[in-house]
Amino acid sequence: MTLIVPSDPKTLDTARLRAEAQDLMPAVISLRRAIHREPELGLDLPKTQAKVLDALAGLDLTIETGKALTSVVATLDGGEDGPTILLRGDMDALPMPENSGEAFASETEGRMHACGHDTHVAMLAGAARLLHARRSELKGRIKFFFQPGEEGYHGAKYAIEEGLLDNVDAGFAIHISPNLESGAMQTKPGPLLAAADTVTITISGQGGHASAPHHAIDVMPAACEVVTTLQTRLTRTVDVFDPAVLTITAINGGTTNNVIPESVTMMGTLRTFSDKTREHMRSVIVQVAEGIAAVHGCTAAVELSAGYPVTVNDDEFVAWATPILRDVVGEENVRALKAPIMAAEDWSYVLNEIPGAMVFLGVCPPGEDPRHAHACHSNHMRVDEDAMVNGIAAHAAIAMSFLG
Repeated sequence: MTLIVPSDPKTLDTARLRAEAQDLMPAVISLRRAIHREPELGLDLPKTQAKVLDALAGLDLTIETGKALTSVVATLDGGEDGPTILLRGDMDALPMPENSGEAFASETEGRMHACGHDTHVAMLAGAARLLHARRSELKGRIKFFFQPGEEGYHGAKYAIEEGLLDNVDAGFAIHISPNLESGAMQTKPGPLLAAADTVTITISGQGGHASAPHHAIDVMPAACEVVTTLQTRLTRTVDVFDPAVLTITAINGGTTNNVIPESVTMMGTLRTFSDKTREHMRSVIVQVAEGIAAVHGCTAAVELSAGYPVTVNDDEFVAWATPILRDVVGEENVRALKAPIMAAEDWSYVLNEIPGAMVFLGVCPPGEDPRHAHACHSNHMRVDEDAMVNGIAAHAAIAMSFLG
């Protein structure tokens, strides 16, 4: 799809836009904390969906809820006809404990908003209210997409199948980062985030007594060698300018100290930025696992589950959006990301279909060094809520500029 060249961002009164965003902050913070207290997982987020609908109540929006997932798509029509832009905030939490010490910490054991999706929802709801007040100025429409199932559940893909991108011309998303100075923004054209595949390897042999390994076929040495050989093969066969990361994160096998188990299962993740390297490493994983297992008299079963594709920002959209963001948050607060990041995102499904971008918003807590602040997916992760004003204003400025 060809990107529609929007209007000149200098026509925006960004100081006033920021002031309006600041006025919304008490409600935005309240919504963020309410969602944080009651984190939900996956595609079914009824409590979070209800909070979003309450936050949008009273606005002249066309509301659609998902069928395969508890999404909310709220469409705002402008004063004149024109293109459509999609703004997104993901809603789901992570299955992990919270030890942040916040007064509004998770009230559900084993669940935490450790990736900032609570802030994404709150900022987008704030932007919806701000843009609603300016709807007569808009030439086109805005779709506010509140998305479940980003954390591995392919929520964006399901929403696209339900018509999310019908007649949509471009998309914009913000993701927070505690490892970036509060209020700063960062992005790049081209590949931004990696493709992610799940790797499961099961090594099978013959169990036996630990004192007599010669009467068994020991899977443990084979499993250990598979892990180390995979790392060596990656560095010897992958172009450093088209990188990959392969991390084995779990090894499960055995029950006690004196029994050689019959099998060991390993799990991990493969991250890549190109289809070429992705397919190459998938074949390497199979080759190494089967080859090492055979050397030890064992067998190997390899399961490779395709995850999210590469998240690729549209070059033209980034070039257009960057001066707008600088006008909103300050020239010094918008930085070019030097290299893509190995994390993965299902916003990639959207950017596979339409031009657009994702940007990172810094939320490093006051007094902390961004380099050492607890990152996303940490059980200690905290954010500077004051930075959300920049996210609200950025959403609004991008949408208003795109719609003239």
